[in-house]
Amino acid sequence: MTPSDANSMVYMESRHRSFLESELESLYLVSQILSRSLNFRETLSEVLNVLNDAGSMRHGMISLLDETSGDLLVTALHENPEPLNATRYKPGEGVVGAIMESGEPLVVERISEEDRFLDRLGVYESDLPFIGVPIQIGDQTTGVLAAQPSDEVSALAMHRRFLQMVANLVGQSVRLAKKVEDEQLALKSECDSLRRKVRGEHGFSNMVGHTPSMRLVFDQVRQVAKWNTTVLIRGESGTGKELIANAIHYNSPRSNGPFIKLNCAALPDTLLESELFGHEKGAFTGAVSQRKGRFEQAHGGTIFLDEIGEISPAFQAKLLRVLQEGEFERVGGVKTQAVDVRVVAATNKDLETEVQEGSFREDLYYRLNVMPINTPPLRERSEDIPDLARFLVTKIAKSQGRGLEVEDSALGSLMRYDWPGNVRELENCLERAAVMSGDGRIDKNAINLTGLQSGPTQAVTLSTVNSVDIDDPELDERERVIAALEQAGWVQAKAARLLGMTPRQIGYRIQTLNIKVRQI
Repeated sequence: MTPSDANSMVYMESRHRSFLESELESLYLVSQILSRSLNFRETLSEVLNVLNDAGSMRHGMISLLDETSGDLLVTALHENPEPLNATRYKPGEGVVGAIMESGEPLVVERISEEDRFLDRLGVYESDLPFIGVPIQIGDQTTGVLAAQPSDEVSALAMHRRFLQMVANLVGQSVRLAKKVEDEQLALKSECDSLRRKVRGEHGFSNMVGHTPSMRLVFDQVRQVAKWNTTVLIRGESGTGKELIANAIHYNSPRSNGPFIKLNCAALPDTLLESELFGHEKGAFTGAVSQRKGRFEQAHGGTIFLDEIGEISPAFQAKLLRVLQEGEFERVGGVKTQAVDVRVVAATNKDLETEVQEGSFREDLYYRLNVMPINTPPLRERSEDIPDLARFLVTKIAKSQGRGLEVEDSALGSLMRYDWPGNVRELENCLERAAVMSGDGRIDKNAINLTGLQSGPTQAVTLSTVNSVDIDDPELDERERVIAALEQAGWVQAKAARLLGMTPRQIGYRIQTLNIKVRQI
């Protein structure tokens, strides 16, 4: 071996070692870029910058398959950050299309000598080589990576291998991005489907009635649903106040936002404040982490405050601030939280009397009573009972997975009853009758088996119980608990308040005193 040959070998080994070091550095940088984001379109231009700056690969271009048309779209071009999707190649068309069709790399020592070169982009230097490699996901070619090496032709094989490794990294990124995109589309489709289903379940079609009083309610709900006005739904227990709240939200511009519900009678003030406004970590014993309240959860949507008349005067002031300013502090916190929430409230209390007696703040009453909707009791719209019964029986049949039919004889019995528990009691009665009916035909006999009494007798009994003074010392404990439950519409949390007990205490009394709870 001559000294000249030895020097040449040393130079080649040094050149090869330098190229490998540059190649490893470039691959490391490319992998870092591609791992930053699953939105690969944002990172492809940066990948081409690395090829130019660290890999001596000029005029880098990445084209990806458009699954709709089957064409290759030029997605990224070095020194041109704008999308180039207008430039496209069909499989087999030009150099890029040929690589796409064959799935094999293509190396050209001088691009001007390649007959298939179309030069649509107008950026390639005719005297330089050209290398194009397929971007693959498994066995499928999903794009092409191409560039022009700027050094000697003898290194083309190393450049081709390097570009193929970069293309493999890009292919993995494309595969991941497509998977995420498909999952997002599936989730969006599922959300849209569920949203349509919920809207259907809580639409106006579920509000049954043709009497003048109910038509007025329907008209009011349709009008108020369009706006962000605060709504106060009033009526006896079981008249469908929550159903109306659902219809207002799901037919409003906020229907895509959250719909958060809370029964204010179910919690004492200390828990109610934390439930509505949230708390900071360490605010009280057991507060092991920060927690968002119902108002924060309802941001951008609607909050439904049921039994609003049951909150204490002390808490009413805190609630008033949220309704007026849309601001509050979490329990134990000092930072003011701002929310955009529509408030729909409901009560079965006579708030005007409560205001006069001083147990309900007048300013809060006017803040809530912007748009009142009064739900009539069922006894005042007995003409709606047949339609309601058929609607409810269809609903029960669906839940039981069988066919049910309500006969006219049953409807007569239902229309003669006073329904102190309103629609909720009617639904419970029909469900019991359905259970009693082996052949699915709900007739008068099935209704009688539920224990339904005549209207006048029931009305007298209810009136008598409601007139009982629960503080009368002549009452024994069992009579006092039953009287409180009757006055509270058999809502145990409300009865507990009347008796100065906790819900747990009254639950224990009901059990030990063997009181049969009415479902209305």
